[in-house]
Amino acid sequence: MKKTLLGLGLLTLTTFPVAAADSVGGHIGTSAGIHYQSDVSADSAVRYGLNLDAVNLFRGGSVGLGGEVAYLRNAGGDNFGGLNPYYGFGLGIGVSLGAYTGITAYPHALAGLSYNVTGPLSVFVEGNAGVNVGFSNAGSGIAPRVGVRIGLNYRLR
Repeated sequence: MKKTLLGLGLLTLTTFPVAAADSVGGHIGTSAGIHYQSDVSADSAVRYGLNLDAVNLFRGGSVGLGGEVAYLRNAGGDNFGGLNPYYGFGLGIGVSLGAYTGITAYPHALAGLSYNVTGPLSVFVEGNAGVNVGFSNAGSGIAPRVGVRIGLNYRLR
């Protein structure tokens, strides 16, 4: 029995890739949310996020819940005074409930700067731009959209 469990454990470890570093964090800005980030290589990562948007919530507005997947890549090997530039692209999907009920998709490009404060803790500022495709009870359409966020990352390993 022990050999079987050991064999299954080794098979699991060799079958699924283990990321070099994972981190968790949160952000505020045009939305607020939490995220999990996993390194794909030394220069790139994938970030999975959960976002919360409150649009005029106290004046009969809507609350939105959404998710985002983003691919991030370091802009270069240079360190600009401790600032590390990066860029990438992402796709956000959201659902809105309230005065406006509907769904949106947000494909976008992004760019940001991160700064390693100490050991596992870093801060970042990021901007994004793309198009918002929405279908709601207020109508459907495509419109340009921009966003900004400031946040924290905590490296787990």
